[in-house]
Amino acid sequence: MTHSEELINPNPLISFLNKPKHDFTKKDIIAFAEHKGIQIVNFRYVAGDGRLKTLNFPITSKKYLDTIFSYGERVDGSSLFSYIEAESSDVYAIPRFSTANMNPFSEIPTLDIMCSYFNKDGNPLASAPENIMNKADNVFTDVTGLRFEAMAELEYYIISPKSDLYPGINQKAYHESMPFSKWENLRCEALVLLSQCFSHIKYAHSEVGNFSTDTHDYTQNEIEFLPTNLSEAAQQLIHAKWILRMLGYKYGVTITFAPKISVGKAGSGMHIHTRITKDGKNKMINGKGELNDNARKAIAGYLTLAPSLTAFGNTIPTSYFRLVPHQEAPTNICWGDRNRSVLVRVPLGWAGSKNMVNKLNPLETEKLDGLTDKQTVELRSPDGSADIYLLLAGLAVAARHGFEMKNALEFADKAYVNVNIFQSEHKEKCKNLDKLPSSCWESAEVLMKQKEFYLKDNVFTKGIIEGIVENLKSYHDQTLRNDIKEDCELMKLVEKYIHCG
Repeated sequence: MTHSEELINPNPLISFLNKPKHDFTKKDIIAFAEHKGIQIVNFRYVAGDGRLKTLNFPITSKKYLDTIFSYGERVDGSSLFSYIEAESSDVYAIPRFSTANMNPFSEIPTLDIMCSYFNKDGNPLASAPENIMNKADNVFTDVTGLRFEAMAELEYYIISPKSDLYPGINQKAYHESMPFSKWENLRCEALVLLSQCFSHIKYAHSEVGNFSTDTHDYTQNEIEFLPTNLSEAAQQLIHAKWILRMLGYKYGVTITFAPKISVGKAGSGMHIHTRITKDGKNKMINGKGELNDNARKAIAGYLTLAPSLTAFGNTIPTSYFRLVPHQEAPTNICWGDRNRSVLVRVPLGWAGSKNMVNKLNPLETEKLDGLTDKQTVELRSPDGSADIYLLLAGLAVAARHGFEMKNALEFADKAYVNVNIFQSEHKEKCKNLDKLPSSCWESAEVLMKQKEFYLKDNVFTKGIIEGIVENLKSYHDQTLRNDIKEDCELMKLVEKYIHCG
Protein backbone atom coordinates (compact mmCIF):
# COMPACT_ATOMS: atom_id res chain seq x y z
CA MET A 1 0.00 0.00 0.00
CA THR A 2 1.36 3.40 -0.97
CA HIS A 3 1.50 6.43 1.28
CA SER A 4 -1.19 8.20 -0.76
CA GLU A 5 -3.51 5.18 -0.59
CA GLU A 6 -3.15 5.07 3.19
CA LEU A 7 -4.03 8.74 3.50
CA ILE A 8 -7.49 8.33 1.96
CA ASN A 9 -8.39 5.84 4.69
CA PRO A 10 -11.51 7.12 6.49
CA ASN A 11 -9.86 6.73 9.90
CA PRO A 12 -10.10 10.08 11.77
CA LEU A 13 -6.54 9.85 13.15
CA ILE A 14 -5.07 9.54 9.67
CA SER A 15 -7.13 12.52 8.52
CA PHE A 16 -6.00 14.62 11.50
CA LEU A 17 -2.34 13.58 11.55
CA ASN A 18 -1.96 13.38 7.76
CA LYS A 19 0.25 10.31 7.99
CA PRO A 20 -0.23 6.53 7.63
CA LYS A 21 -0.98 4.53 10.75
CA HIS A 22 2.40 2.78 10.84
CA ASP A 23 4.01 6.19 11.38
CA PHE A 24 1.88 7.06 14.43
CA THR A 25 3.92 8.03 17.50
CA LYS A 26 3.03 8.57 21.13
CA LYS A 27 3.28 12.30 20.56
CA ASP A 28 0.82 12.04 17.65
CA ILE A 29 -1.77 10.15 19.70
CA ILE A 30 -1.55 12.63 22.57
CA ALA A 31 -1.94 15.56 20.17
CA PHE A 32 -5.04 13.94 18.66
CA ALA A 33 -6.46 13.25 22.13
CA GLU A 34 -5.98 16.90 23.14
CA HIS A 35 -7.54 18.20 19.93
CA LYS A 36 -10.58 15.91 20.13
CA GLY A 37 -11.13 16.27 23.85
CA ILE A 38 -10.68 12.54 24.54
CA GLN A 39 -12.01 11.69 27.99
CA ILE A 40 -11.53 7.91 28.02
CA VAL A 41 -8.74 5.69 26.67
CA ASN A 42 -9.50 1.98 26.29
CA PHE A 43 -6.70 -0.55 26.27
CA ARG A 44 -7.98 -3.50 24.18
CA TYR A 45 -6.51 -7.01 24.07
CA VAL A 46 -7.61 -10.54 23.27
CA ALA A 47 -7.81 -13.20 25.98
CA GLY A 48 -7.79 -16.97 25.82
CA ASP A 49 -11.49 -17.08 24.89
CA GLY A 50 -10.75 -15.13 21.71
CA ARG A 51 -12.83 -12.12 22.70
CA LEU A 52 -11.77 -8.51 22.90
CA LYS A 53 -11.20 -7.26 26.47
CA THR A 54 -11.22 -3.66 27.71
CA LEU A 55 -9.43 -1.62 30.37
CA ASN A 56 -10.84 1.93 30.77
CA PHE A 57 -8.65 4.91 31.70
CA PRO A 58 -10.23 8.30 32.53
CA ILE A 59 -7.95 10.99 31.12
CA THR A 60 -7.49 13.73 33.70
CA SER A 61 -4.16 15.16 32.54
CA LYS A 62 -1.69 15.08 29.68
CA LYS A 63 0.89 13.66 32.09
CA TYR A 64 -1.31 10.68 32.93
CA LEU A 65 -1.97 10.04 29.24
CA ASP A 66 1.78 10.11 28.59
CA THR A 67 2.37 7.68 31.46
CA ILE A 68 -0.04 4.99 30.32
CA PHE A 69 1.20 5.26 26.73
CA SER A 70 4.83 5.04 27.89
CA TYR A 71 4.56 2.15 30.33
CA GLY A 72 1.30 0.34 29.58
CA GLU A 73 -0.49 -1.29 32.50
CA ARG A 74 -0.30 -4.43 34.62
CA VAL A 75 -3.15 -6.95 34.16
CA ASP A 76 -4.04 -10.32 35.68
CA GLY A 77 -2.87 -12.88 33.15
CA SER A 78 -4.32 -15.82 35.07
CA SER A 79 -7.83 -14.40 34.58
CA LEU A 80 -7.18 -13.90 30.86
CA PHE A 81 -5.44 -17.20 30.06
CA SER A 82 -6.00 -20.60 31.66
CA TYR A 83 -2.33 -21.61 31.36
CA ILE A 84 -0.94 -18.75 33.51
CA GLU A 85 -0.65 -19.66 37.17
CA ALA A 86 -2.23 -17.40 39.79
CA GLU A 87 0.98 -17.10 41.84
CA SER A 88 2.85 -15.48 38.93
CA SER A 89 -0.03 -14.03 37.01
CA ASP A 90 0.93 -10.41 36.39
CA VAL A 91 1.66 -9.46 32.77
CA TYR A 92 1.98 -6.10 31.05
CA ALA A 93 -0.43 -4.78 28.41
CA ILE A 94 1.61 -2.46 26.14
CA PRO A 95 -0.16 -0.26 23.56
CA ARG A 96 0.59 -0.42 19.82
CA PHE A 97 0.28 3.16 18.58
CA SER A 98 -0.50 2.13 14.98
CA THR A 99 -3.84 0.71 16.19
CA ALA A 100 -5.21 3.84 17.88
CA ASN A 101 -8.78 4.50 16.84
CA MET A 102 -11.89 6.40 17.91
CA ASN A 103 -14.47 4.15 19.55
CA PRO A 104 -17.45 4.36 17.16
CA PHE A 105 -20.06 3.41 19.77
CA SER A 106 -19.19 5.50 22.82
CA GLU A 107 -21.12 8.73 23.46
CA ILE A 108 -18.12 9.91 25.51
CA PRO A 109 -15.12 10.86 23.31
CA THR A 110 -13.12 7.64 23.63
CA LEU A 111 -9.90 6.38 22.08
CA ASP A 112 -9.29 2.64 21.69
CA ILE A 113 -5.83 1.15 21.28
CA MET A 114 -4.79 -2.49 20.88
CA CYS A 115 -2.19 -3.90 23.26
CA SER A 116 0.31 -6.76 23.26
CA TYR A 117 1.36 -8.83 26.28
CA PHE A 118 4.82 -8.64 27.86
CA ASN A 119 6.28 -10.68 30.74
CA LYS A 120 7.87 -9.50 33.98
CA ASP A 121 11.26 -9.13 32.27
CA GLY A 122 9.89 -6.75 29.68
CA ASN A 123 9.89 -9.25 26.80
CA PRO A 124 6.97 -10.37 24.62
CA LEU A 125 5.00 -13.07 26.45
CA ALA A 126 6.16 -16.26 24.72
CA SER A 127 2.88 -18.08 25.22
CA ALA A 128 0.57 -15.24 24.14
CA PRO A 129 -1.29 -16.33 20.98
CA GLU A 130 -0.46 -13.06 19.23
CA ASN A 131 3.24 -13.56 19.90
CA ILE A 132 3.06 -17.15 18.65
CA MET A 133 1.54 -15.85 15.41
CA ASN A 134 4.34 -13.29 15.06
CA LYS A 135 6.97 -15.97 15.65
CA ALA A 136 5.40 -18.24 13.05
CA ASP A 137 5.33 -15.35 10.59
CA ASN A 138 8.98 -14.47 11.16
CA VAL A 139 10.18 -18.07 10.91
CA PHE A 140 8.33 -18.52 7.61
CA THR A 141 10.20 -15.54 6.18
CA ASP A 142 13.53 -16.70 7.63
CA VAL A 143 13.13 -20.12 5.96
CA THR A 144 11.70 -19.03 2.61
CA GLY A 145 12.74 -15.42 2.10
CA LEU A 146 9.07 -14.70 1.35
CA ARG A 147 6.20 -12.99 3.16
CA PHE A 148 3.06 -14.79 4.33
CA GLU A 149 -0.27 -12.99 4.02
CA ALA A 150 -3.84 -13.90 4.84
CA MET A 151 -7.42 -12.72 4.79
CA ALA A 152 -10.72 -14.21 5.87
CA GLU A 153 -14.28 -14.73 4.73
CA LEU A 154 -16.31 -14.12 7.89
CA GLU A 155 -19.77 -15.68 7.79
CA TYR A 156 -22.43 -14.93 10.39
CA TYR A 157 -26.16 -15.18 11.01
CA ILE A 158 -28.46 -12.39 12.16
CA ILE A 159 -31.32 -13.72 14.28
CA SER A 160 -34.22 -11.27 14.41
CA PRO A 161 -37.95 -11.26 15.24
CA LYS A 162 -39.91 -12.78 12.38
CA SER A 163 -41.24 -10.50 9.66
CA ASP A 164 -43.87 -11.66 7.18
CA LEU A 165 -42.92 -8.95 4.69
CA TYR A 166 -41.00 -10.13 1.61
CA PRO A 167 -40.09 -13.61 2.87
CA GLY A 168 -36.91 -15.12 1.46
CA ILE A 169 -36.65 -18.56 -0.13
CA ASN A 170 -35.27 -21.16 2.25
CA GLN A 171 -31.49 -21.61 1.78
CA LYS A 172 -31.51 -19.50 -1.41
CA ALA A 173 -30.21 -16.14 -0.20
CA TYR A 174 -26.82 -16.02 -1.97
CA HIS A 175 -26.25 -12.36 -2.94
CA GLU A 176 -29.95 -11.63 -2.37
CA SER A 177 -30.92 -7.97 -1.97
CA MET A 178 -33.28 -6.20 0.39
CA PRO A 179 -36.14 -6.51 1.05
CA PHE A 180 -35.98 -10.28 0.46
CA SER A 181 -32.72 -10.50 2.38
CA LYS A 182 -33.04 -8.59 5.64
CA TRP A 183 -30.43 -6.45 7.41
CA GLU A 184 -28.38 -5.20 4.48
CA ASN A 185 -28.36 -1.86 6.32
CA LEU A 186 -26.64 -3.42 9.35
CA ARG A 187 -24.08 -5.06 7.08
CA CYS A 188 -23.27 -1.79 5.32
CA GLU A 189 -23.03 0.08 8.62
CA ALA A 190 -20.49 -2.54 9.75
CA LEU A 191 -18.45 -1.94 6.58
CA VAL A 192 -18.25 1.79 7.25
CA LEU A 193 -17.18 1.30 10.88
CA LEU A 194 -14.64 -1.38 9.93
CA SER A 195 -13.16 0.92 7.29
CA GLN A 196 -12.68 3.56 9.97
CA CYS A 197 -10.83 0.94 12.06
CA PHE A 198 -8.19 0.28 9.36
CA SER A 199 -9.86 -2.82 7.93
CA HIS A 200 -9.35 -3.39 4.21
CA ILE A 201 -12.52 -5.01 2.90
CA LYS A 202 -13.03 -6.68 -0.45
CA TYR A 203 -16.81 -6.85 -0.29
CA ALA A 204 -19.81 -8.05 1.71
CA HIS A 205 -23.04 -9.78 0.77
CA SER A 206 -25.87 -11.99 1.93
CA GLU A 207 -24.98 -15.69 2.00
CA VAL A 208 -26.96 -18.76 1.03
CA GLY A 209 -28.31 -19.46 4.52
CA ASN A 210 -31.74 -18.09 5.37
CA PHE A 211 -34.73 -19.66 7.05
CA SER A 212 -37.54 -18.81 9.42
CA THR A 213 -39.19 -20.36 12.44
CA ASP A 214 -42.53 -19.43 13.94
CA THR A 215 -40.88 -16.60 15.86
CA HIS A 216 -37.58 -15.64 14.19
CA ASP A 217 -35.83 -14.97 10.88
CA TYR A 218 -32.30 -16.29 10.37
CA THR A 219 -30.30 -14.38 7.76
CA GLN A 220 -26.74 -15.32 6.80
CA ASN A 221 -24.19 -12.72 5.68
CA GLU A 222 -20.51 -12.61 4.81
CA ILE A 223 -17.74 -10.02 4.95
CA GLU A 224 -14.61 -10.77 2.96
CA PHE A 225 -11.38 -8.90 3.61
CA LEU A 226 -8.30 -8.24 1.49
CA PRO A 227 -4.95 -10.02 1.97
CA THR A 228 -2.51 -8.38 4.36
CA ASN A 229 0.17 -9.31 6.87
CA LEU A 230 -0.85 -11.69 9.65
CA SER A 231 -1.00 -9.07 12.39
CA GLU A 232 -3.44 -6.90 10.46
CA ALA A 233 -5.41 -9.91 9.19
CA ALA A 234 -5.99 -10.99 12.79
CA GLN A 235 -6.86 -7.48 13.93
CA GLN A 236 -9.43 -7.12 11.13
CA LEU A 237 -11.25 -10.26 12.27
CA ILE A 238 -11.15 -9.29 15.94
CA HIS A 239 -12.59 -5.86 15.21
CA ALA A 240 -15.18 -7.27 12.81
CA LYS A 241 -16.60 -9.63 15.40
CA TRP A 242 -16.74 -6.87 18.00
CA ILE A 243 -18.33 -4.31 15.68
CA LEU A 244 -20.94 -6.76 14.37
CA ARG A 245 -21.90 -7.80 17.90
CA MET A 246 -22.13 -4.17 18.99
CA LEU A 247 -24.43 -3.44 16.05
CA GLY A 248 -26.50 -6.47 16.98
CA TYR A 249 -26.81 -5.04 20.48
CA LYS A 250 -27.74 -1.65 19.05
CA TYR A 251 -30.51 -3.08 16.85
CA GLY A 252 -31.74 -5.65 19.35
CA VAL A 253 -30.82 -8.71 17.25
CA THR A 254 -28.45 -11.60 17.87
CA ILE A 255 -25.38 -11.99 15.67
CA THR A 256 -23.64 -15.34 15.82
CA PHE A 257 -20.51 -16.77 14.21
CA ALA A 258 -21.35 -20.28 15.44
CA PRO A 259 -20.50 -23.02 12.91
CA LYS A 260 -23.94 -24.63 13.15
CA ILE A 261 -27.18 -23.02 14.26
CA SER A 262 -29.89 -25.36 12.96
CA VAL A 263 -30.47 -28.87 11.65
CA GLY A 264 -30.13 -29.22 7.89
CA LYS A 265 -29.29 -25.56 7.30
CA ALA A 266 -26.08 -23.99 6.00
CA GLY A 267 -23.46 -23.56 8.68
CA SER A 268 -21.07 -20.63 8.95
CA GLY A 269 -17.41 -20.98 8.13
CA MET A 270 -14.46 -18.66 8.37
CA HIS A 271 -12.50 -19.58 5.27
CA ILE A 272 -8.91 -18.32 5.30
CA HIS A 273 -7.20 -17.24 2.09
CA THR A 274 -3.41 -17.09 2.00
CA ARG A 275 -0.97 -15.41 -0.34
CA ILE A 276 2.83 -15.57 -0.55
CA THR A 277 4.61 -12.41 -1.64
CA LYS A 278 8.00 -10.75 -2.02
CA ASP A 279 8.53 -7.02 -2.36
CA GLY A 280 4.77 -6.63 -2.66
CA LYS A 281 4.44 -9.05 -5.59
CA ASN A 282 2.44 -12.28 -5.60
CA LYS A 283 4.86 -15.23 -5.73
CA MET A 284 2.25 -18.01 -6.11
CA ILE A 285 1.76 -17.93 -9.89
CA ASN A 286 3.98 -18.21 -12.96
CA GLY A 287 4.06 -16.08 -16.08
CA LYS A 288 1.09 -17.96 -17.53
CA GLY A 289 -1.10 -17.24 -14.52
CA GLU A 290 -0.83 -20.82 -13.25
CA LEU A 291 0.02 -21.90 -9.71
CA ASN A 292 3.77 -22.26 -9.33
CA ASP A 293 5.89 -24.47 -7.07
CA ASN A 294 5.65 -22.00 -4.17
CA ALA A 295 1.87 -22.36 -4.10
CA ARG A 296 1.91 -26.12 -4.51
CA LYS A 297 4.47 -26.51 -1.70
CA ALA A 298 2.32 -24.40 0.61
CA ILE A 299 -0.75 -26.47 -0.33
CA ALA A 300 1.17 -29.66 0.47
CA GLY A 301 1.92 -28.21 3.91
CA TYR A 302 -1.72 -27.25 4.49
CA LEU A 303 -2.92 -30.73 3.55
CA THR A 304 -0.30 -32.46 5.72
CA LEU A 305 -1.20 -30.49 8.84
CA ALA A 306 -4.90 -30.06 8.03
CA PRO A 307 -6.06 -32.57 10.68
CA SER A 308 -4.26 -30.75 13.50
CA LEU A 309 -5.14 -27.28 12.17
CA THR A 310 -8.69 -28.08 13.26
CA ALA A 311 -7.43 -27.78 16.87
CA PHE A 312 -7.06 -24.03 16.26
CA GLY A 313 -9.82 -23.50 13.67
CA ASN A 314 -12.65 -25.75 14.87
CA THR A 315 -12.67 -25.58 18.65
CA ILE A 316 -16.18 -26.54 19.84
CA PRO A 317 -18.33 -29.65 19.43
CA THR A 318 -20.74 -28.05 16.95
CA SER A 319 -17.78 -27.34 14.64
CA TYR A 320 -17.93 -30.99 13.67
CA PHE A 321 -21.65 -30.89 12.88
CA ARG A 322 -20.72 -28.44 10.12
CA LEU A 323 -17.87 -30.57 8.76
CA VAL A 324 -20.15 -33.19 7.20
CA PRO A 325 -20.76 -34.11 3.54
CA HIS A 326 -23.17 -32.20 1.28
CA GLN A 327 -23.14 -28.99 3.35
CA GLU A 328 -20.52 -27.10 1.25
CA ALA A 329 -18.04 -27.79 4.06
CA PRO A 330 -14.96 -29.98 3.60
CA THR A 331 -14.55 -33.44 5.08
CA ASN A 332 -11.80 -34.89 2.87
CA ILE A 333 -8.18 -33.78 2.68
CA CYS A 334 -7.60 -32.75 -0.93
CA TRP A 335 -7.38 -29.65 -3.10
CA GLY A 336 -8.58 -28.40 -6.47
CA ASP A 337 -9.22 -25.43 -8.75
CA ARG A 338 -12.53 -23.59 -8.26
CA ASN A 339 -13.85 -26.70 -6.47
CA ARG A 340 -16.07 -26.11 -3.42
CA SER A 341 -16.08 -29.77 -2.40
CA VAL A 342 -12.38 -29.80 -1.48
CA LEU A 343 -10.51 -28.68 1.63
CA VAL A 344 -8.09 -26.33 -0.12
CA ARG A 345 -9.56 -24.42 -3.04
CA VAL A 346 -7.79 -22.31 -5.66
CA PRO A 347 -10.31 -19.56 -6.51
CA LEU A 348 -10.80 -18.27 -10.02
CA GLY A 349 -8.19 -15.60 -10.75
CA TRP A 350 -7.72 -12.82 -13.28
CA ALA A 351 -4.25 -13.64 -14.60
CA GLY A 352 -5.50 -14.72 -18.04
CA SER A 353 -8.60 -12.55 -18.20
CA LYS A 354 -8.00 -9.21 -19.87
CA ASN A 355 -10.14 -6.37 -21.19
CA MET A 356 -13.53 -7.87 -20.28
CA VAL A 357 -14.71 -4.39 -19.26
CA ASN A 358 -13.74 -3.04 -22.70
CA LYS A 359 -15.94 -5.63 -24.41
CA LEU A 360 -18.99 -4.30 -22.58
CA ASN A 361 -17.96 -0.64 -22.62
CA PRO A 362 -16.72 0.41 -26.09
CA LEU A 363 -15.56 3.83 -24.87
CA GLU A 364 -12.96 2.13 -22.64
CA THR A 365 -9.81 1.73 -24.75
CA GLU A 366 -7.17 1.15 -22.08
CA LYS A 367 -5.48 -2.22 -22.59
CA LEU A 368 -5.38 -4.09 -19.31
CA ASP A 369 -2.91 -6.75 -18.29
CA GLY A 370 -4.01 -9.82 -16.36
CA LEU A 371 -4.40 -9.09 -12.65
CA THR A 372 -2.02 -11.46 -10.89
CA ASP A 373 -1.82 -10.12 -7.34
CA LYS A 374 -5.38 -11.19 -6.47
CA GLN A 375 -4.65 -14.93 -6.63
CA THR A 376 -4.97 -16.69 -3.29
CA VAL A 377 -5.30 -20.22 -1.91
CA GLU A 378 -8.28 -20.89 0.38
CA LEU A 379 -8.54 -23.21 3.39
CA ARG A 380 -12.25 -23.98 3.86
CA SER A 381 -12.34 -25.87 7.17
CA PRO A 382 -12.10 -23.11 9.88
CA ASP A 383 -15.15 -21.56 11.48
CA GLY A 384 -16.04 -18.71 13.83
CA SER A 385 -14.96 -20.64 16.93
CA ALA A 386 -11.32 -20.39 15.81
CA ASP A 387 -8.56 -18.91 17.91
CA ILE A 388 -7.66 -16.36 15.27
CA TYR A 389 -4.03 -15.84 16.30
CA LEU A 390 -3.25 -19.54 16.67
CA LEU A 391 -5.04 -20.47 13.46
CA LEU A 392 -2.99 -17.96 11.45
CA ALA A 393 0.15 -19.14 13.26
CA GLY A 394 -0.70 -22.74 12.40
CA LEU A 395 -1.19 -21.85 8.73
CA ALA A 396 2.20 -20.14 8.61
CA VAL A 397 3.77 -23.23 10.21
CA ALA A 398 2.01 -25.48 7.69
CA ALA A 399 3.13 -23.37 4.72
CA ARG A 400 6.71 -23.37 5.99
CA HIS A 401 6.53 -27.16 6.41
CA GLY A 402 5.44 -27.43 2.80
CA PHE A 403 8.57 -25.60 1.69
CA GLU A 404 10.67 -27.97 3.81
CA MET A 405 9.00 -31.20 2.58
CA LYS A 406 11.24 -33.15 0.21
CA ASN A 407 8.26 -34.63 -1.64
CA ALA A 408 5.95 -31.62 -1.42
CA LEU A 409 5.21 -31.30 -5.14
CA GLU A 410 4.56 -35.02 -5.56
CA PHE A 411 2.32 -34.97 -2.48
CA ALA A 412 0.34 -32.03 -3.88
CA ASP A 413 -0.10 -33.75 -7.26
CA LYS A 414 -1.52 -36.90 -5.64
CA ALA A 415 -3.98 -34.91 -3.54
CA TYR A 416 -5.36 -32.90 -6.47
CA VAL A 417 -9.07 -33.45 -7.23
CA ASN A 418 -11.00 -31.97 -10.16
CA VAL A 419 -14.42 -33.54 -9.52
CA ASN A 420 -17.20 -33.01 -6.98
CA ILE A 421 -16.29 -35.66 -4.45
CA PHE A 422 -19.74 -35.39 -2.82
CA GLN A 423 -21.40 -36.88 -5.92
CA SER A 424 -22.17 -40.59 -5.79
CA GLU A 425 -20.35 -41.36 -9.04
CA HIS A 426 -17.09 -40.25 -7.42
CA LYS A 427 -17.46 -42.16 -4.16
CA GLU A 428 -14.48 -44.40 -4.99
CA LYS A 429 -12.28 -41.31 -5.26
CA CYS A 430 -13.60 -40.12 -1.91
CA LYS A 431 -12.81 -43.45 -0.22
CA ASN A 432 -9.09 -43.04 -0.94
CA LEU A 433 -8.81 -39.59 0.63
CA ASP A 434 -7.81 -38.93 4.22
CA LYS A 435 -10.50 -37.37 6.38
CA LEU A 436 -10.64 -34.42 8.76
CA PRO A 437 -11.31 -35.16 12.45
CA SER A 438 -14.94 -35.73 13.39
CA SER A 439 -14.77 -34.35 16.96
CA CYS A 440 -12.81 -32.08 19.28
CA TRP A 441 -11.41 -35.20 20.92
CA GLU A 442 -10.07 -36.55 17.62
CA SER A 443 -8.65 -33.13 16.76
CA ALA A 444 -6.76 -33.12 20.07
CA GLU A 445 -5.39 -36.59 19.39
CA VAL A 446 -4.09 -35.53 15.98
CA LEU A 447 -2.55 -32.37 17.41
CA MET A 448 -0.52 -34.46 19.84
CA LYS A 449 0.70 -36.63 16.95
CA GLN A 450 1.70 -33.60 14.87
CA LYS A 451 2.83 -31.30 17.70
CA GLU A 452 6.51 -31.37 16.72
CA PHE A 453 5.75 -29.36 13.59
CA TYR A 454 4.33 -26.56 15.75
CA LEU A 455 7.02 -26.76 18.46
CA LYS A 456 9.80 -26.52 15.87
CA ASP A 457 11.89 -23.34 16.15
CA ASN A 458 10.06 -22.55 19.42
CA VAL A 459 7.04 -21.13 17.60
CA PHE A 460 4.34 -22.77 19.72
CA THR A 461 5.04 -23.59 23.34
CA LYS A 462 4.55 -26.98 24.93
CA GLY A 463 2.18 -25.42 27.47
CA ILE A 464 -0.05 -23.98 24.75
CA ILE A 465 -0.27 -27.30 22.91
CA GLU A 466 -1.06 -29.20 26.12
CA GLY A 467 -3.64 -26.59 27.14
CA ILE A 468 -5.42 -26.83 23.78
CA VAL A 469 -5.46 -30.63 23.95
CA GLU A 470 -6.86 -30.54 27.49
CA ASN A 471 -9.58 -28.10 26.50
CA LEU A 472 -10.61 -30.03 23.39
CA LYS A 473 -10.78 -33.31 25.27
CA SER A 474 -12.85 -31.74 28.04
CA TYR A 475 -15.88 -31.88 25.72
CA HIS A 476 -15.77 -35.70 25.64
CA ASP A 477 -17.40 -35.61 22.23
CA GLN A 478 -15.75 -38.69 20.70
CA THR A 479 -19.08 -40.15 19.56
CA LEU A 480 -21.30 -37.09 19.85
CA ARG A 481 -22.30 -36.93 16.19
CA ASN A 482 -23.59 -40.49 16.38
CA ASP A 483 -25.06 -40.16 19.87
CA ILE A 484 -27.35 -37.25 19.07
CA LYS A 485 -30.53 -38.72 17.60
CA GLU A 486 -33.05 -35.92 18.02
CA ASP A 487 -32.96 -32.45 16.48
CA CYS A 488 -33.79 -30.95 19.86
CA GLU A 489 -30.57 -32.40 21.32
CA LEU A 490 -28.47 -30.69 18.65
CA MET A 491 -30.31 -27.42 19.21
CA LYS A 492 -29.37 -27.51 22.90
CA LEU A 493 -25.73 -27.68 21.82
CA VAL A 494 -26.26 -24.88 19.33
CA GLU A 495 -27.68 -22.61 22.04
CA LYS A 496 -24.77 -23.43 24.36
CA TYR A 497 -22.16 -22.29 21.82
CA ILE A 498 -24.13 -19.59 20.04
CA HIS A 499 -21.63 -16.88 21.13
CA CYS A 500 -18.43 -18.79 20.39
CA GLY A 501 -15.23 -17.00 19.42
